[in-house]
Amino acid sequence: MRGPVHGTRDAKRVAVGSAVGAVIETYDFIGFGTAAALYFGTAFFPGADPVTGTLAAFATLGVGFAARPIGGIIGGHLGDKLGRKPVLVASLILMGLATFAIGLLPTYSQVGLLAPALLVFVRIVQGFAFGAEWGGAILMSYEHAPWKAKGKYTGIVQAGFPVGLLLANLVFLVSVHLGSSLAWRIPFLASIVLVAVGLIIRSKVPESPVFEDVRDSGTIAKAPIVEVLKTDWRNIVRGIGLRIAETAGYAVSVTYMISYLNSQHLADKTQTLIALSIASAIGIFATSAWARLTDRIGRRPLYVWSCAFALLFGIPMFLLVNTGLFIFIIATIVISYAVCQNSLAGAQGAWFPELFQAKTRASGASLAYQISAMVSGFTPFITTLLFVSFGWMGPALLFSVYAAIGLWAAVATRETWGKRERGLADEATKSTPQSVIV
Repeated sequence: MRGPVHGTRDAKRVAVGSAVGAVIETYDFIGFGTAAALYFGTAFFPGADPVTGTLAAFATLGVGFAARPIGGIIGGHLGDKLGRKPVLVASLILMGLATFAIGLLPTYSQVGLLAPALLVFVRIVQGFAFGAEWGGAILMSYEHAPWKAKGKYTGIVQAGFPVGLLLANLVFLVSVHLGSSLAWRIPFLASIVLVAVGLIIRSKVPESPVFEDVRDSGTIAKAPIVEVLKTDWRNIVRGIGLRIAETAGYAVSVTYMISYLNSQHLADKTQTLIALSIASAIGIFATSAWARLTDRIGRRPLYVWSCAFALLFGIPMFLLVNTGLFIFIIATIVISYAVCQNSLAGAQGAWFPELFQAKTRASGASLAYQISAMVSGFTPFITTLLFVSFGWMGPALLFSVYAAIGLWAAVATRETWGKRERGLADEATKSTPQSVIV
């Protein structure tokens, strides 16, 4: 544990500033997933049957996720070498420009094969930027926060993701009535306003005190990526398993579920977006609450129980939506998101940074967090194939498999905030004057 015991004076401002960036980048990135499920199949891959068009759109979605580890590697390296703040600002600018460009792309009917090629290119840029974003945002909040409230403060950042999801779904909910082209263009073009606001806020966020301590002591790693792979590769592997349960599970229960509800005529686009908006609104508070809970009981217990629940929820999740009852669809998506996904995201904010040393923390946490994106990114594509072969049982079992991977990883990963650590933090808090805040 490093940094001031009571946190810095800027701890709350840093957490909010990091969360604002998370809101914007999630809006951009998740918006693409919604558009891929509802619109891109016909706009960029016409002439094929609906399933083939959906597969092509989901493959493009996956390309962005495949680019995220590269962004995580470069962003983590720069975060450990130059500081967390420069990575925050640069990733936001890159994401904003790429997302705005999507709103201007020509469709297949206008330029032919050039349209999907441009979509793939811009998607790669999006993935690269998003990969660099998380490590810088979460570490800034973690390293400014008080020792006893790391979960609470990183939970503010993690709660930014459901806020971004809510905004994206609300904009799509409004734009769905504008016609097939404007319905997906407006949400991407509107993101430029959010980017401008985010840049203003992030430019005023101070650098991490822990990074400054590492820099001033002359212990900055020469090659942080190489060093963390040599010394902490086991924690990276465990982190990938932890993350797969959350992000790949989300890809089945939310991203794919959007397409499933639409293609099986269980809910129309408006109903689907309403259900997602309700779930994401609840998720804002759920993520923060789960994160605060880890400060009281530890990081691992929450992860174990949440993954165990998700493991059992795979088949009931599809049985509920298959009824076609809107109230059951809403309840299913709320449980999938606010419980199965948000609880894991809430725990990750503090657990991932605590697994690595300060001098390689950005690289280690980013690698563990982003490599799993390659699995989750192509999950909607894989899930669609499973549905074609096995019906809804295929996606249901895949969701449970991802939860089982997370459960294994949680059991195999050391607890970083157990009774001993909480006791030591209590002693340090009592023995350190509240006035000793930097």
